[in-house]
This record gives sequence, C-alpha cells and structure tokens, in this order.
Amino acid sequence: MLGPVILAASRSDKMRRFVSAAPGTKQVVARFIAGEGVDQVVPIIADAADKGLEVTLDVVGEDITTVEQSHAARDAYLELIERLKDLGLGTKAEMSVKLSMFGQALEGGHDLALANVRPVVEAAAAIGTTVTLDAEDHTTLDSMFAIHEELRKDFPQTGCVIQSYLFRTEADARRLAAAGSRVRIVKGAYKEPAEVAYQDKAEIDKAYVRIMRILMEGDGYPMIGSHDPRLISIAQELGRRAGRKLDEYEFQMLYGIRSDEHLRLAAEGHRMRVYTAYGTDWYGYFMRRLAEKPANLLFFGRSILTKG
Repeated sequence: MLGPVILAASRSDKMRRFVSAAPGTKQVVARFIAGEGVDQVVPIIADAADKGLEVTLDVVGEDITTVEQSHAARDAYLELIERLKDLGLGTKAEMSVKLSMFGQALEGGHDLALANVRPVVEAAAAIGTTVTLDAEDHTTLDSMFAIHEELRKDFPQTGCVIQSYLFRTEADARRLAAAGSRVRIVKGAYKEPAEVAYQDKAEIDKAYVRIMRILMEGDGYPMIGSHDPRLISIAQELGRRAGRKLDEYEFQMLYGIRSDEHLRLAAEGHRMRVYTAYGTDWYGYFMRRLAEKPANLLFFGRSILTKG
C-alpha cells in the first residue's frame, strides 16, 4: 500500500527537498493550500460565506524545534483573528490548531502548548468564533485531550478531533459526546502501528460508523470530516434517527476536494465547513493529503511529468 510509504516520506528531509523542487509541485500544492499568507486566504473566506459555506482555518506547519517558533505560530493565528475581526468574518470562520506547532513536542511542551493556545482561544471567542484542537499521532493525544479539557473550563465551545482508525477512539467518543462539546471525527492521516490502530480500510470505515452513531446519539455537536459519499449518507441517516435538525451537526471537507459536494450539502440546508489550510510550511500537510487518496498521488505524478 502506498499510503504508509507516503506517510513515512512526510518525515523525510530528503523527500521534502525533492518534492519542493519538483517542477509540478507548485501546481498541485495550490490545489490543497489556499495561499501562503492571510491576504491570500481572506478572499476565500468571503467567497465561501457568499456561497453559504463556513470555513475552518489551519496555518500549516507542525515540525517546529524551538520555543521561538512556537510563539511565531501563536502570533500567526492572532494575526489571522485580528484580520477576521476587522472584516467582520469572525462568525464564518473558526480555527484549527495542531498543538505540535505550539510546542507540544518540546521540553515542557504540554505547558508550553497550553500557554500558547490559550490566547488564541481567547481571541477567537472575542470575535464570536472558536478553536478546534486537531488530532495528531497517538502519542500526543493524552496531552491534547488534557489541554482540551482545561480550555473548556473557560471556553466550553473549544472543539477537538478524534480518529476512527485508533482502537481507543470509541471510548474517547463516549466521554466527549456530552452537552456543549464539539467533536470532529476523521479517519486519521498518520502512520500508526498495528498495536494501536486498524490497518484495514474496511475496519476503519466500520469504526467510523460506530463512532458517528455515538456522537449523533450523544448530547454534543458532531462534525463529520469525510469526503466519502457512503459515510456522508450514513451520517445523514444517523442524524435523522437521532432526531437531529440539520443545524445540529455539520459536515467538513478539505479545501480543493469535492467542491461541488460542498455546495450540494449547503443547498440541502446542512452546515458545511471547508477545512482551509494556508502557510509556507506546507510539506507535512501536503503529503498526508497524497497518502489519503491514490488519485491525489497520480495527479501529482502527472503534473511532475508534464512540467518536467
């Protein structure tokens, strides 16, 4: 399977240099990355709002090595929030953050990440929006969930992400499916060992459905992160069975993927949020998008060949 190979390459400096220098890379990266700075992403937010869509914004870049870089990541989000405030777009855009980018993996990283993310959450709340803590590899999750719990004491709307390929996730979903919670479910996009995660796609999908049912039948707000038509249809049916109105859960899809489906779901009355990444340190995010779907890799390969 190509997925695990690509995920391993996402950690390789040699592959980072090769991919960055490939002639067709810029074209393909532009499919998944909305731009390098706030100025490029603001028109995308406004356009989405005009189409009845909402967005969640991710400033890409997780492989930091210094405290100074973690502060720079915090400041990038604060700059984004200030721009959203000035333009009156706060209620149309939330933020997604990776705690690794805020220093989680550094010495004293748990406390550092909490200290960095708190002002971002505070600033988001002040303009009428919120922050969701992204899930990363399984070794980071206990820290992420602890930070999530701490933030919710003052900002109960703070969301988090769970991944269906991990064995632990059904138990996490039961704990999180409480009143006031916001939980995004995704399949998972990191290379995880068989000791902690399903390796077979069919098993991951079955777990996804079980977890969706837990969330839909719970008292929180489910956020369904998937492009899979079958899973989207199942989510709609589970929502109906649970007696949920269309605004009592939402769908989330990636910028640049199935854009017609974004509009279709919004037209049906669903809340539809587009996960929109931007920034200069795009490599890790880009490689996970290639790993998720073989067609993405084929598209990249053709672009290199035609641009070489």
